[in-house]
Amino acid sequence: MFKFLFHVLAVAVCLVLPSAAQSADSVTPLPRPSQLKPIYSATVNAKTEIAEALRQAKSRNKRVILVFGGNWCFDCHILDAAFKDAQIAPVVNANYIIVHVDVGQFDRNLDIAKQYNVNIKKGVPALAVLSSDGLVVFSDKGGEFESARSMSRADVVNFLNKWKPKKA
Repeated sequence: MFKFLFHVLAVAVCLVLPSAAQSADSVTPLPRPSQLKPIYSATVNAKTEIAEALRQAKSRNKRVILVFGGNWCFDCHILDAAFKDAQIAPVVNANYIIVHVDVGQFDRNLDIAKQYNVNIKKGVPALAVLSSDGLVVFSDKGGEFESARSMSRADVVNFLNKWKPKKA
C-alpha cells in the first residue's frame, strides 16, 4: 500500500511541477542550448567586429553588447540561447547588436575587456553595453552574468530594457 501511495504521489508531483514553473514568467529559467555549436571565433578580429557593430548601431539607433566568453563556457551558451529565445529576442533585435568576444582560455582579447572595464576574472560570460558612440553605459565588474543558467527570462529582459537606447 505504501509503495502504491508513493508512486501516485510521485506522478502527481511530476504533473504539477512543470506547469507551475511555466506559469510564472519571472522565474522561468532560460532555455538550454540543444547543441553546443561554436559561438566564439578565435580567428575573428574582435576590434574590427566591434568597430563594424558600432557603425551599424549608429545608423540604426541601437546599442552594442559585447559578450566576453568562450566556447567551453556552458553559461555563455545559455546566454546566447537566451538572446535568441522567442520572449527575449524581440528586445535584443530592436535595441542591440551582439558581438561575441573570444577570451580563449583567459589569454585572448584581455586588452579589450580592460578597455571596456569588464572584469572577466569574476567569470564569463561578462558583458559590456556600449552606446553607438562607443561609450560604456554598462560594464560587468562583478560577474553578473557568469551564472546565466540561474537567471530567468525576466532577469534578462529587465537588464536589456534598462540599458536599451532611448528611441526618438
